[in-house]
Amino acid sequence: MRSFLLNGGRALLAAVALTTAHTALAEFPDKPITLIVGSAPGGSNDVFARMLARRLGDSMKSTIVVENKPSGGGILANVLVAKAPADGYTLAVVSSTFTTGAAVRDNLSYDPVKSFTHVAMLAKGPLLLTVGKDSQFKDIQSLVAYAKQHPDKLNYGSSGTGSINQFASEIFCEAAGIKMTHVPYKGMGPATNDLMGGQIQMLIASAPSILGQVKGGAVRALGVTAAEKSAIAPDLPALEQVGYKGSAVDLWWGVIGPANMPKPVTDKLNTAINDALKSDEMKAFFLKEGAEPAPESPAQFGTFVSEELTRWKQIAQAKNIKAD
Repeated sequence: MRSFLLNGGRALLAAVALTTAHTALAEFPDKPITLIVGSAPGGSNDVFARMLARRLGDSMKSTIVVENKPSGGGILANVLVAKAPADGYTLAVVSSTFTTGAAVRDNLSYDPVKSFTHVAMLAKGPLLLTVGKDSQFKDIQSLVAYAKQHPDKLNYGSSGTGSINQFASEIFCEAAGIKMTHVPYKGMGPATNDLMGGQIQMLIASAPSILGQVKGGAVRALGVTAAEKSAIAPDLPALEQVGYKGSAVDLWWGVIGPANMPKPVTDKLNTAINDALKSDEMKAFFLKEGAEPAPESPAQFGTFVSEELTRWKQIAQAKNIKAD
């Protein structure tokens, strides 16, 4: 009799828990969702977050509030999300810096894998290998040939030590068997100015940050850091395709929340985001910004983040890349 009562009690508790979860899912969201961006207005993270907020607001019939919390590497935004209640009402849009930054810092208060729920991937896009418009290098092969004959003579720029630009450049140099001198800058603006001025000879930059200068003729793009030709720049060769194996690097964007968010809430957000990514409007929007939609399940996105972090940590150790 006691066993029957215990089993009956467990069944009742399980039924109550299931009913509560279904009720919470049915009601979610019943208040505004905050979408934090770890950079100032105008950057790709901010632009993507605001477009996503509009689409989700319509589809989920809720208010999505975008809050900018600028800080180096988006660390402040990540901390705020990691410490927030795991109820799905505090999220963040992050990008590749989420993993590259963590790979070169050992003093972060959060773990990119364990401290977050990886809600959804948004988009991916290759970086562009660029030189100045007056550069002697008309293609990748001539750049590599010169660099092999003159080790460390050429300078490449980045938006800072430990940035995706530095990692992509080091991977390319490794694949091509060349050595260049790294010149870190505080952002892509000054790096691009020095590329145009001839102070650096190569800059691997994200499409959103450099496409305007390429289209305007201020800099010349030689290739994309992709495994195959990209719709972002279909006229440019992919580094992997012209022989530089292992040089493919994607810039990516995604949505994260605090660790241990309820699965029904996570899945509902993931479905809504993936549905938004399928729209022609979103596809055109991302392509204009130098990216393509890349819908994934929470599990797939979590695995991707883990693999990215491992990859960058290994390269950081091998190349002795450390945060300033």
